[in-house]
Amino acid sequence: MFPICGIAFNFDKKFDIGILYLFTLLISSFMAETNIKENTRADQSILLTILRILLGLILFWKAVVFIQATAQLKSLIQETGIGVFTQNSEVLAFVVSYLGMLCGFFIAVGLFTKPSSIIQIPILIVAVFFVNIKNMDSNIFEFILSIIALLLLILFAIKGSGMLSADEYFRRGAAIDNKSQRAFK
Repeated sequence: MFPICGIAFNFDKKFDIGILYLFTLLISSFMAETNIKENTRADQSILLTILRILLGLILFWKAVVFIQATAQLKSLIQETGIGVFTQNSEVLAFVVSYLGMLCGFFIAVGLFTKPSSIIQIPILIVAVFFVNIKNMDSNIFEFILSIIALLLLILFAIKGSGMLSADEYFRRGAAIDNKSQRAFK
């Protein structure tokens, strides 16, 4: 038994040395990268952009579902057992659903990502710890999706929208205008 990268290989007499040679070539080609920082940053930027867009679409989709089933959202808010939430469930249902739609759109596009994420964090904290944890037996998917969305919101509240976003597009446009002195005054 010979462990390589956590995988146990069982070599016997018919071991093909060519496979080991190809394996070492593959590893050495990965280790021989000269632009590791640039490649990692580009890959990380693309991965974070995809995650940001997916998070925005999930928030937008959930908001549309809540708008279609407002009564269900009101009952979920009332089930929290918090007096202020229970008394104002109709207003909170309206605010949660339309803020979710607006912030989901902004996060997906990459416009005002940090403020949108910060606005959504308290909503997801209530969803995770007061609503979905009580309904975890019947719907574990909602609980896991809420936790993932909360963690991604915290990530984007800290990191921002990234390179492929409307924020960056407008930032670059403003820099070009300032450089050429053609900005509106």
